[in-house]
Amino acid sequence: MVYVMLQSDWTDSNGVSHSAGDSVDVDAATLATLQAEGIVSEQSGGGKDGTEWAGPGSTTNWAGPGSATP
Repeated sequence: MVYVMLQSDWTDSNGVSHSAGDSVDVDAATLATLQAEGIVSEQSGGGKDGTEWAGPGSTTNWAGPGSATP
């Protein structure tokens, strides 16, 4: 499973709606589908408000698990 930031609205297989900018945990097959449909980007950054992605895998401002920031 991997966390991704949505670039546009998406409804998952359980019927749960997620808004652009939300972070969701998806499996590899779902990630591939979302990338093919342009719902997630393979690039970092590009958040809906124009800010840099600061979630897992980011090299800037990530303060979540594994961060050196207390």
